[in-house]
Amino acid sequence: MSMPQRPEPLLPLGLRLRDRKVVVVGGGPVALRRVGALMAAQASVTVVSPTAVVALQDLAERGRINWLARRYEPGDLHDAWLAMACTADAAVNAQVFAAADEARIFCLRADDASGASAWMPATGRTGRATVSVHGDRDPHTAAALRDAALAAVEAALRENSGLRSRRRVRASSSGPGSGDGSGYVVLVGGGPGDPELLTLKGFQALADADVVVVDRLAPLAVLDGLREGVEIIDVSKIPHGRFTPQEEINDILVSRAREGRVVVRLKGGDPFVFGRGLEEVIACRQAAVAVEVVPGVSSAIAVPELAGIPLTHRGSSQGFTVISGHAAPDDPRSTLDWAALAHTGTTLIVLMGVENLQSIAVSLVTAGRDVNTPLACVMDGGLPNQKVVLSTLGGVVSAGPPTELRSPAVIVIGAVAAFAAG
Repeated sequence: MSMPQRPEPLLPLGLRLRDRKVVVVGGGPVALRRVGALMAAQASVTVVSPTAVVALQDLAERGRINWLARRYEPGDLHDAWLAMACTADAAVNAQVFAAADEARIFCLRADDASGASAWMPATGRTGRATVSVHGDRDPHTAAALRDAALAAVEAALRENSGLRSRRRVRASSSGPGSGDGSGYVVLVGGGPGDPELLTLKGFQALADADVVVVDRLAPLAVLDGLREGVEIIDVSKIPHGRFTPQEEINDILVSRAREGRVVVRLKGGDPFVFGRGLEEVIACRQAAVAVEVVPGVSSAIAVPELAGIPLTHRGSSQGFTVISGHAAPDDPRSTLDWAALAHTGTTLIVLMGVENLQSIAVSLVTAGRDVNTPLACVMDGGLPNQKVVLSTLGGVVSAGPPTELRSPAVIVIGAVAAFAAG
């Protein structure tokens, strides 16, 4: 009885492909997947295929890749460092592999790994670490092992192991307490409140953190996952209640960073959408402290969507406008043209407008907005206790805001508000 043949051993390599030519033969979904990875590696990509999916065509039209809109021809691999045969035609893939082998160019085959000289591993990234798994050429096994390995790497980062991101390397170059400003500040947009809506880059920043400066609208559940020893500083601002002055927040960011620490400023929504994020960036720059901004999922967009409200919808709204309602229309601090807002015909998204909702509604109706315009208030968006209350502009004008309305809430005014799941 013959013994089963063992797979050939592989030499795992990381290829530096920046500005190096890679030829992808094929223009379908498999090719698109490979092109995406190659572009992330900053390779110079040439696609050879009579047809291509729309995304590849768009990349070619924007000059991101080179597309030869024809069948593969001998000579197409000239000057290539790597080839990928991604067509649905086994004969064409074999032809590409044969040409690559003759030219001593490594070649991947999407249809038959056994007939290739190179393989794409299942790959994932976290922080500075890249995890690649081959799994004996079984893609399902490789993906499962990759996910397990990524989880282990992320746990090691949280436990302050020897793995370090660029932020931590920079911040720890002269050690805590150095006082030389070698620390680092990261403004992280936490999204609307659901920790699963925090971006991957936001999670990676928290894994690096020595200090987390947090406000009440941030996804507080993520604090429980911080590694031991992380300093948490609450700088929440409660309407008409306790608050930390912005100047004091700026001082905290700068002083902690000057101790040689990675400081994460965890904010709700996006740092630059009514989040005073730029003020914090300016304070850091003026103090010669390195600062980075990690965008977040803006509550202005996410919260209505979580309530089933599309901010634009064919036949209902061709745009939306996000405004702050913290200053009433008759308040000297208000710089908004309420008459213009009433006539735009776009969806209005009002943040921080609970207290001034009635005066906002009066101003819009007085300026000509239809009293029957739907209005939806989404409270605690993204949290388990999210609640939606519905009304109209006219209803708010005559009877005031809904009795159950409370802050924080995102207020949507416009025809699309009628789609809300109450």
